[in-house]
Amino acid sequence: MLGAPEAVDAVGQAHELLADLVSGGAALGWVEPPSRDEVAALFDDLVAASRVGDAALRLAYEGERLVGLGYWRRYTRPTHRPNADLEKLAVAPSAHGRGLGRRLTAALIEDAEAAGVEFLTLDARGDNSNALRLYRSLGFTEYGRLTDFVAVGNARYDKVFYVIDLRVPRG
Repeated sequence: MLGAPEAVDAVGQAHELLADLVSGGAALGWVEPPSRDEVAALFDDLVAASRVGDAALRLAYEGERLVGLGYWRRYTRPTHRPNADLEKLAVAPSAHGRGLGRRLTAALIEDAEAAGVEFLTLDARGDNSNALRLYRSLGFTEYGRLTDFVAVGNARYDKVFYVIDLRVPRG
């Protein structure tokens, strides 16, 4: 079930989910797990921005347990305001392979369309082949790549950039 951030202890559950994923090496942009306060501040910012059409946050539950989340935010630079970036998509390993990432991403695309976003961008670590395949299957196209840009300890990964043009009707 996809839900809104008003769910019971969404922040606490999101913190646990993100901390577990980052500790396990997930490509979410953190090297160390975010603190609960960091996740709470993020949710506060996203909820406030979503009220004016500048963001969307989606949560996915199995019963009352949070198993996935994703969000986009509108770009703040005045010349980029018609566009947004899908900043995070995270799914618990226990929910992998059941289409949850697809449903979350599709819902976020719909939210972006409803908010009048023209281009929805994202970037992903180059070794995250499942995510890259998912994004391509939903209509995103690669528009750039920075070789060895992402540093996790001594390891280096490509940063891959994707975009979907929401001005074009999708079939």
